[in-house]
Amino acid sequence: MGTISPPKSVLLLVAISSRYAEALDWACERITSEFGLAGAVSPAFEFTETDYYTETMGTDLKKQLLVLATPIDPGGLPGVKRLTNVWEAEYAAATSHPESRPLNLDPGYLTLAKLVLASTKDHAHRIYLSDGIYAEVTLSYRAKAWHAFDWTYPDFRRTDFQAFFTECRKLLRPTAAN
Repeated sequence: MGTISPPKSVLLLVAISSRYAEALDWACERITSEFGLAGAVSPAFEFTETDYYTETMGTDLKKQLLVLATPIDPGGLPGVKRLTNVWEAEYAAATSHPESRPLNLDPGYLTLAKLVLASTKDHAHRIYLSDGIYAEVTLSYRAKAWHAFDWTYPDFRRTDFQAFFTECRKLLRPTAAN
């Protein structure tokens, strides 16, 4: 029988999507105000891999990745996802953007071995956590490289995203170069 022990801390990750630079800035400010200093912030990447969000978010979307500096308990992910959903609605109500969803926040976490994303949607590859929130392992890290799964979103397969995640691994263990 295995010994039950507390989980290792993880790095909170939030993927921020919008067509508005001010929305990306607002989200970064809100996230760091709640969770502390950013450990790493990516450039605002062009988000062109899907048109899934066009109807609710418009075109010319950007996606920025924010990883917090202070590790958290992974068991807190459902609360983070519920909070980011509140923030999305708050931003939409406080601005005059024509889109119904001018901001999308997708939290998850990063470990040395994997990248996990939270979701409100169930699917065969997702595990229920609590409070209506599911999680999926989106990428795994082995043999000094990120590996996608059949369900991995196309943007998370990108080499520039994965290079950013590799750099973020150093925040967990400074000697984790690759």
